[in-house]
Amino acid sequence: MPTDILPLILALVLGYLCGSVPFGLILTGAAGLGDIRSIGSGNIGATNVLRTGNKTLAAATLVLDALKAAVAILVARYFWGDDAAMLAAVGAFFGHCFPVWLGFKGGKGVAVMIGSLLSLSWPVGLIFCAVWLLIGFTRKISSLAALTAAATAPIFTYVFNDNIWLTFTVAALALLLFYQHRENISRLIKGTEPTIGGKKAA
Repeated sequence: MPTDILPLILALVLGYLCGSVPFGLILTGAAGLGDIRSIGSGNIGATNVLRTGNKTLAAATLVLDALKAAVAILVARYFWGDDAAMLAAVGAFFGHCFPVWLGFKGGKGVAVMIGSLLSLSWPVGLIFCAVWLLIGFTRKISSLAALTAAATAPIFTYVFNDNIWLTFTVAALALLLFYQHRENISRLIKGTEPTIGGKKAA
C-alpha cells in the first residue's frame, strides 16, 4: 500500500470510530431515562434526546456529538494534514449516522456537521449555527433549520476558502444530511412536520 494512502485511510477510520460513539444513548441510559431508541424518532441525536424532557442532556448530547467530530478532524490534521482532516469529517459523519455497534442506525448528523465545519472552517461553522438559529427560532422546525443551514454551507465554504476539495467535502456532508432527513423532507412537503418541542417524531 502506498505510504501516502495509509494516512488517509487511518483518518477515515479514526473519524468513523469517533463518530460512532453514541453519546445520546449513553447519556440517557446513564440518567435512567431508558433506551433513547424507543422514544420519538428512535434516533440517538440531540433533537430526540430533547423529547425526554431533559434539556441539559439534549445540550450535552449536542456538544459531545460536535466534539467527537472535531477531535477526529483536529487529530487527523495534526498527524496527517488537511486532506486527512477532510476525510476524518466524512468518516465521523458516517460513524454517527451508521454506527456498526447499533446496527447502522444512528443520528441524523446535524451536531456532527457543526463540529466538522467549526474544525474545517470556523467562519462557515459559525454561519451554519447562525442560519440554524434564525430558522429554528422563526419557524420552530428543527429539520427545516438544519436543512437550510446545510444547503448554504457549501456556498459559504467556497466563498471563505480557496480550497475546492473542502467545498466538495462540505457539499458531500450536506448531501448526506439531506439523505438522513429524507422522511423529514417528505413531512415538510406535506405540512405535517412537528415543531421544536413537539411530541411527534422528527
